[in-house]
Amino acid sequence: MKTGLFFGSFNPIHVGHLVIANYMVEFTDIQQVWFVVSPQNPFKKKNTLLADYHRMALVREAIYDDRRFRACDIEMKMPQPSYTIDTLAYLRDQYPDRDFVIIMGSDGLPTFHQWKNYQEIIRTTTRYIYPRPGFDFSPQEHPNCVFVPAPMMEISASFIRESIKKKKDVRYFLHPRVYEYIREMHFYE
Repeated sequence: MKTGLFFGSFNPIHVGHLVIANYMVEFTDIQQVWFVVSPQNPFKKKNTLLADYHRMALVREAIYDDRRFRACDIEMKMPQPSYTIDTLAYLRDQYPDRDFVIIMGSDGLPTFHQWKNYQEIIRTTTRYIYPRPGFDFSPQEHPNCVFVPAPMMEISASFIRESIKKKKDVRYFLHPRVYEYIREMHFYE
């Protein structure tokens, strides 16, 4: 089964993430999307993140009734910071019947060469690339990539966090269950 690994901090998960995941399972050969919640992206500061279990809970709230999606906490059980190459090795060992691919935005391509063992990822794992504002994608420059013409999403978690801090109503940027969880817990205020 072709399974897309959608890595991210999901701080918080928002409708942009859900639209991309939905597009992947409906308009590509990906059959299921796993939201891999990263406890510590090597390129981000840990102190800007909600606690791991809250971000996992938010993902679970967002996808609770959709069998095409799965929340994956594997990186929370691995040494930190987490590296995609290690996660891929572990998941392939645990789920040999799955054909894992990476789902990533075109904004991740300029720094992809900084990923641990990036050449091995290119060699072994197809990357499904969706467009991000301001980051064009040229297939000739990026081997083993599939361009997916998903809708351009200009929503970001940082925009949502800043908006909440400014007391803006962001209910339509978030799944209703995620919105309620954030409000009840007073996150990002």
